[in-house]
Amino acid sequence: MFPNVVGTPQEQVHEAGMSWIELIPLARCRGSGGTFVAAGGRELAVFLLDDPERIVVIDNSCPHAGGNLSGGQVAGNVVQCPWHQWKFDLDRGVCTHSDLARLRRYRCEVRSGVVWVDVSGDVDAPVVE
Repeated sequence: MFPNVVGTPQEQVHEAGMSWIELIPLARCRGSGGTFVAAGGRELAVFLLDDPERIVVIDNSCPHAGGNLSGGQVAGNVVQCPWHQWKFDLDRGVCTHSDLARLRRYRCEVRSGVVWVDVSGDVDAPVVE
């Protein structure tokens, strides 16, 4: 069902440099749009996408003017900011009009029916060893 599903929190493997926090029960995620969650000192938008089923977690604020992305319309894997209608590809984390406008996406997993997020970094950030 979800490619990023792992075992219970007790079974998780903590990788160096990651900071996982429990975010929201999967059952509370809207299937037709985003869900706002405040956690870890951040305002996040959680998207439950399908074909294939997956979770995407981003900062809730649009990089253009700070619009509430969790309140935007979703079509496929694209969210439209409700303020100025900028559209973002949630899988790539970029604006559909210009790759220069980027979203901060977070690593996330579903564990025992709960969405967990790694707030230590951006999923697209280079790994420093």
